[in-house]
Amino acid sequence: MLTMKAYKKFGLFQDPFNGDVTKAEDVFLTDETRFVAEFLYQTAKAGGMVALLGESGSGKTTIRRYAMDRIQSEGQKIKIIAPRSIDKGKLTTSAICDAIIQDCSAEKPRRTLEAKSRQVERILVNSSRAGYNHVLMIEEAHDLSIPTLKYLKRFWELEDGFKKLLAIVLIGQVEMKAKLDESQNWEAREVIRRIEVLELHPLGTGKEIADYLDIKFKRLGKERSKIITDEGCEALAEKLRKATRRNVVYSVAYPLLINNWVRRAMNQAAELGADAVDADVVNSL
Repeated sequence: MLTMKAYKKFGLFQDPFNGDVTKAEDVFLTDETRFVAEFLYQTAKAGGMVALLGESGSGKTTIRRYAMDRIQSEGQKIKIIAPRSIDKGKLTTSAICDAIIQDCSAEKPRRTLEAKSRQVERILVNSSRAGYNHVLMIEEAHDLSIPTLKYLKRFWELEDGFKKLLAIVLIGQVEMKAKLDESQNWEAREVIRRIEVLELHPLGTGKEIADYLDIKFKRLGKERSKIITDEGCEALAEKLRKATRRNVVYSVAYPLLINNWVRRAMNQAAELGADAVDADVVNSL
């Protein structure tokens, strides 16, 4: 977190990275994340099954919120279904049925899975004929069990004539790639082959980091370059590059990590009495 010395040094009264997204304009979008957000939006509208994968802190939830906010702000007749189980490893097919029933009707779920399945189909058909689309949104989907993952195909196959009744969006960490590898989970191949996979990548350059930070400080009425210089952003991009044992260089400049490093650098600048976070301050960390 920021020290009081850093708050005073830079004239801030709140942390630029806490509660930093309160409206769509606060979301930093690259060409890649804009495409991802549009893909989620179109999937919710037209049906389909997509998995959005990314490292912890890569911005998956923010992009999901951005796409869903667009649905609501445009007044789209799309019902968003979110299972309430905290531990997705324990999220069962029956619990998904319950979520669909509760979010799309005033009915109480039936007792058996077979009865719930028929109830889900009837409710979705009636809702669809009333002009609604539906999207099932599951976060922490990397924790889904293989049996639950397999059953998603049955939900996705629900139709009324030519119209799909339920779109499915899975949001999880990159370890979900193994779960979506049919060579490792052959029994789930039928659903795996139908899932489109999107992945969020880190910000690779100092310019991208600077653009990201511009939005964070602008919302507080501050000019980013007076807090962290362009050279400081370039140095940070270099700090967040790693190398494999075979000397393949890659970036880990995900939003959460950038936020943490900038806080550290601002604290350091305040301690050193530097005018701003520049390359020297970043390299001293």
